[in-house]
Amino acid sequence: MPAARILIVTAAFGEGHNSAARNLALGLRQLGAETMVADPCMLGSPFLTKTLCKAYRFVTTHMPRVWYRIYLSTDRMDFSRQSTPVMRSPENALASMVADFQPDAVVSTYPLYPFYLARILLGCPKCPVFTVVTDSIEINASWKKAPTTAWFVTDALTCELMVRGGLPKEKIFDTGFPVHPDFAGMTGVDRNAFVKPFRALYFPTAKKPHVRRVARALLQASADVHITIVLGKNVRLLYSRAKEIKREFPGRVKLIGWTRRVPALLNSHHLIIGKAGGATVHESIAAQCPMIVYHLVPGQEEGNLKLLEHLGAGKLAQTPEQITAILADMLADQWTNWRIMKKQLAVYHRNSGSLHAARTLLTMIGKE
Repeated sequence: MPAARILIVTAAFGEGHNSAARNLALGLRQLGAETMVADPCMLGSPFLTKTLCKAYRFVTTHMPRVWYRIYLSTDRMDFSRQSTPVMRSPENALASMVADFQPDAVVSTYPLYPFYLARILLGCPKCPVFTVVTDSIEINASWKKAPTTAWFVTDALTCELMVRGGLPKEKIFDTGFPVHPDFAGMTGVDRNAFVKPFRALYFPTAKKPHVRRVARALLQASADVHITIVLGKNVRLLYSRAKEIKREFPGRVKLIGWTRRVPALLNSHHLIIGKAGGATVHESIAAQCPMIVYHLVPGQEEGNLKLLEHLGAGKLAQTPEQITAILADMLADQWTNWRIMKKQLAVYHRNSGSLHAARTLLTMIGKE
């Protein structure tokens, strides 16, 4: 049997879409499939897409309530018709990819592409379209209205809520978020071990004042706390402020720029602090690493926080003082509450979403 050819399309509006696409491709390749990962928006309208991505990051970081109104407005939109001329180029780019690559199936990690594909594939030989939903519980209407062969969702609760909302149960599969396949072979920090130093992994947002406030709040919770600050794309913006914290708390702060070692870092730390993005939340779950959410984008990220709270594996802190209090509570009485959170994640045990989704997809198209 020839190898399955799977086209995976993503968008740069939020790291969760790209992360899910890359990781699913890795899972499919491990199972012998041939994959192509592409961003039709970036290919079709690169300048406009980059501009919109910058605007998206700015609004979600600095004006979250404005973003929430935009997010809610999409519930009333009809994506089944091509009503925005600026999206014609991305749709044409997607059509060219389908024609050139001749996939056995198309997977979308962005909710709008299935609407494009319904037009592109009209009258063409049957090519199934799978939609990977990258958020939990609070699912935007654009995901739920997507014309698709099946939805792959992050967890059983999201599956249940989508069915309750009127979607056919037989088309919804709880595969888990497609985290990197490396998570499946890793073991996190032992919850029964002696926890000194207590290592916290901090992913700051682009808000410059936050990096110092959050870092200090963590370090002030206990002298046993050491932190690793992953600056990522914000390295130029935040480095000088993070360096101040490193000087202020000698021997307790490590700075990292861009890294591909996120699975290894999560599995070697006791706690993660960051925003409630789909990728970050589900990677923390995969590594059985409890989480403190410090930045929450209203709308889709609220559901990710709800999942953490439902599992008893994460909490929201809206001020530095709350961070200090939550962490101090976790570490009290020989780290009792932290160990309880670790146990909850160990029972849940979801660390192979990309492989699960890959197997499910290949089985459904008869290419396993």
